[in-house]
Amino acid sequence: MGLVIDFIQPVPLEKELTEKLEKAIQSLASPGDADKDMEETAEYVMSRCVNTSHPHFLNQLYGGVHPMGLAAAYIVEKMNTNAHTYEVAPVFVLTERIILKKLRLLFFGNEDGDGIFAPGGSMANMYGYTLARHRYFPDAKQKGLFNLPPLVLYTSQDSHYSASKAANWMGLGLENVVKIKTNRFGAMIPMELEAAIKKNRAEGKIPLVVNATAGTTVLGAFDDLESIADICKRENLWLHCDAAWGGSFIFSERLRAENMKGIEKCDSIAWNAHKMLGAPLQCSIFITKEPDCLSKCNSLSASYLFQPDKYYPVEYDRSGDKSFQCGRKPDAFKLWFMWVALGTKGFQQLVEKAEDCARYISEKISSRDDCILYLDKHQCTNVFFWYVPPRLQGLDKTEAWWTELGEVTRKIKEKMVQEGDMMIGYSPLPHKNIPNAIRLVIPAYPPKSHADMDFVLEKIFSLGKDF
Repeated sequence: MGLVIDFIQPVPLEKELTEKLEKAIQSLASPGDADKDMEETAEYVMSRCVNTSHPHFLNQLYGGVHPMGLAAAYIVEKMNTNAHTYEVAPVFVLTERIILKKLRLLFFGNEDGDGIFAPGGSMANMYGYTLARHRYFPDAKQKGLFNLPPLVLYTSQDSHYSASKAANWMGLGLENVVKIKTNRFGAMIPMELEAAIKKNRAEGKIPLVVNATAGTTVLGAFDDLESIADICKRENLWLHCDAAWGGSFIFSERLRAENMKGIEKCDSIAWNAHKMLGAPLQCSIFITKEPDCLSKCNSLSASYLFQPDKYYPVEYDRSGDKSFQCGRKPDAFKLWFMWVALGTKGFQQLVEKAEDCARYISEKISSRDDCILYLDKHQCTNVFFWYVPPRLQGLDKTEAWWTELGEVTRKIKEKMVQEGDMMIGYSPLPHKNIPNAIRLVIPAYPPKSHADMDFVLEKIFSLGKDF
């Protein structure tokens, strides 16, 4: 099976890579003579990369690439075109339209609306916030925000940091990102949200948009979308859902019912198929119920690209004009190709198997005296826990004890990477005063087995027992 990583520190690796380039720059050999060295160079590069397709790579909210996605990515790269107009990307423009309709039907129960593939989940989220601004303040497209009171974006303490990044880019300001308190599970507390909205209105600010989360980065929490949607309706706020991680549960009726009640009430949703499903990076989707809103918000009708008198219906060029970008990769084709190959049933089986592995390992952890599971069970496919080495067992759990346990977690990760046959992340939760804990996340591809989960635990115990 090989290693996940053959780790090398950044300074010597940078030296190796620089030397290879310098050698080529200074070489007097003809390009044809250099071709024979490139196979060796490719093998060298791959040996220095992390093998994300290894079943024991559980470090991030993504894993290996599915073979059907890889095939689609090859086609995309081979065609080397831009998804801005039908005339240069007919298949890719149409597959994006088709996929977005199917996803709106899955998430909202209706194909109507709008959407686009974005360069990552952070940008997909920002599409939602920008549409919120355009719904309530359409004149800002021309006049800017200069005559408006502060606009407020609400998100949870456990949400992704992209909400704050977007507020900076959009000119809202970090001071106008209100991070709503979460419960023990990491889910936004609706009463706290409602109180914050009323407080900000009293201060003369304008509550604009709520960013809910379906599958938080660390704990895998799902916000109470039904309660939050009711608040947004009463208070007249746009509701965006960052479902970048947990959105893949949409392909399982059971997992949707257990975790994403109310998702259809959101105004917009971001979801990353490159995370749990194994689509090639990147494959990020933004969808909204609002028809034509992306064009109204973003269109500038560049005359050299989007001529109104083309030889085909110009509506098929909207995907280019409604985007923030001009140059945009045809990422939708990768999901279309995978969906054709696997079907909805195939996606369902992948996510349900991943969730089953999370359930299995969380139950194994909870049955042990030398482990502490932060929650009673997994959320999404996230498992957050500590391994307690023998020297810390049976002691009072003082603040110093927890600090030391957090350091043990860091040391386990360091030794793990040095040995190279597994990669798992760790994280603190500072706003909950929680020290470093093992953050096990299980992507659906490549599929994991209970035996893989057993290996994970035994490896952690082996790494940590002497710390």
